[in-house]
Amino acid sequence: MMNKRILTMLLMAMMTLVAVAQKEQFNPIYTGVTSLSIAPDARAGALGDIGAATDPDVNSQYWNPAKYPFNIARAGMSMSYTPWLRQLVSDIDLINLAGFYRIGDYSAVSGSLTYFSLGEVFVENEMVIKPYEMALDVAYSRMLSETFSAAIALRYIHSDLQYNYAEDMSPGSAFAADIALYYNNYILLGNRECMLGFGLNASNIGTKISYDDGATNEFIPTNLRLGASLLVPIDEYNTISFSADINKLMVPTRPTYGQFLDENGYEQGDNSYYSEYQTWLESTGYNDISPISGMFKSFSDAPGGFSEELKEIYGGIGVEYCYNQQFSVRGGYHYENEYKGNRKYFTVGAGFRMNVFSLDAAYLISTAQSNPLDQTLRFSLSFDMDGLNALFGR
Repeated sequence: MMNKRILTMLLMAMMTLVAVAQKEQFNPIYTGVTSLSIAPDARAGALGDIGAATDPDVNSQYWNPAKYPFNIARAGMSMSYTPWLRQLVSDIDLINLAGFYRIGDYSAVSGSLTYFSLGEVFVENEMVIKPYEMALDVAYSRMLSETFSAAIALRYIHSDLQYNYAEDMSPGSAFAADIALYYNNYILLGNRECMLGFGLNASNIGTKISYDDGATNEFIPTNLRLGASLLVPIDEYNTISFSADINKLMVPTRPTYGQFLDENGYEQGDNSYYSEYQTWLESTGYNDISPISGMFKSFSDAPGGFSEELKEIYGGIGVEYCYNQQFSVRGGYHYENEYKGNRKYFTVGAGFRMNVFSLDAAYLISTAQSNPLDQTLRFSLSFDMDGLNALFGR
């Protein structure tokens, strides 16, 4: 029998996107490889998990790789660490490595590696397994004008949950692409020259993932992210910026157990028909929807109609104060409808930057009861390659 740790891990996979709510009303969007939906870096984590249009930095790969050509530095790299779901377990971690290199004045190449470890798990016969998920991607971005850029990223995804090998389960793999756009320009507000930015990133457009050699397939978290930001200079040394993102998972809504009960005339709340529900789910054709068809279907398939489609939109807002481009204080808020995941939390953080490196930290404060994400910490350490070259005299 699987022990409590495995049950906790299975719960964790759902908790990254969902939280406790009433079963009849709760209707989240289900995906595989939920680690792809976790904000990897501390700066964006402190701003309410946003980054489509914020000022470009080394961690733009996850949020919007089209920002890289506008980066002031020629090259950079970063490592981010998140001890995940510490309210439940003590050994689940997310590690992200990111880097970029600008080619000339108008283009850049970038990449990242994300590794999500679910810790050690003891199963039958004192066997120890170490389930994990990982994603490796590369991107090319180019300025199409002085104010506008575009990027495309390619991603390989591998998920090895391992917890169910006795039932002929196997690791799953998938391939995906991102398409990103970024615009920024100066505007005058009163007598201040401010920077206005807009960003779009359609991420994880790709294949499904299967853990049973193709017998069933799960959608990966294909997401549409739109963002806007405004950077306002206060004086020569002080700036403040305001940013916001909205997101829509482009994954079709799975027919619910409640729909199955209604269609077959069963009493709501009766959980004894779950095996029949799985057979019924296959008969609906949900498992046969292609990823591209699912993207278009996701905008009009919610059982509750247009009002429920609106509930599937989630996002955040953030504010960042910066002194002399060296010290930053950040805060934000993230919102998701209670029936679509209930991720509601405030975020705070700070950053310190030198010529060679910068250090950022973020802390999450949940406003939803019993949220396992509460008190989540993130740390990022970034290096400016121009600063390193200057330091070593090269």
